[in-house]
Amino acid sequence: MRTPRRTSRAILAASTLTVAGLTLAACGGGDAGSGDDESAGSDGHITIGASPTPHAEILEFVQENLAADAGLELEIVTYDDYVLPNTALSEGDLDANYFQHLPYFEEQVASQGFDFDHFEGVHIEPFAVYSETLTDIADLPQGAQIGIPNDPSNQGRALDLLAQAGVITLSADDAATAGIADVDENELGLEFIEADAASLVRTLQDVDAAVINGNFALEGGLNPAEDSLVIEDGEGNPYANFVAVRSEDIDDPDLVALDELLHSDEVRAFIEETWPAGEIIPAF
Repeated sequence: MRTPRRTSRAILAASTLTVAGLTLAACGGGDAGSGDDESAGSDGHITIGASPTPHAEILEFVQENLAADAGLELEIVTYDDYVLPNTALSEGDLDANYFQHLPYFEEQVASQGFDFDHFEGVHIEPFAVYSETLTDIADLPQGAQIGIPNDPSNQGRALDLLAQAGVITLSADDAATAGIADVDENELGLEFIEADAASLVRTLQDVDAAVINGNFALEGGLNPAEDSLVIEDGEGNPYANFVAVRSEDIDDPDLVALDELLHSDEVRAFIEETWPAGEIIPAF
């Protein structure tokens, strides 16, 4: 039975990174989560961290339309970075988080020593290459500056997309772990500008092109399906985002029930209707 600490420590620590908490009431939920010593597993209350787009939007749909019938109440805490949600989960301030894909999850577990497990993928956010000055990837000039994420798993994903577009080749056997040092052929002499993934939309005007995470592109007003020079294929994509939990909680009935809702026909329809151009793709 999971017993997370119901303090505001994680939210306070994240305030400088624009973390906003959304408490959403469920029908019949009563005064859930009112005491720090109350077991979250006994009342259906789940505190879950998520990126604002699309993760929190999907969770809000579940809360408003499906959670009550399943006896669940979701407290959604949004994060604008990729570090704090795992820290908060490890420290017990969250019951679960929903923001990451498998390569990032595995890198974080290995490097930070987190004792985490995860459910199956819910959705895919296609990576894409964007530019404010170019309309075709073939028009990249000699010595062009390309913005890419600085975290290892997303950097490899970005470089792999450029390799698939024929701009570079990689020497790494596993593209998910590739870094700039693994760029084998670079005939254009591209200069890679590493930056925090969340900042790439804001700095797009400073580079010739940038490879940007789908969620940050959407938050920045970019449509991956319509505004990109190159976009990742959803079929066979290993970067599906899923719900992560502490290993001890993987069989918790409330968390299992939430994951079942996230894989429901209703959620699939919501994703397809909300992002009809394929900006977000169901992974189930």
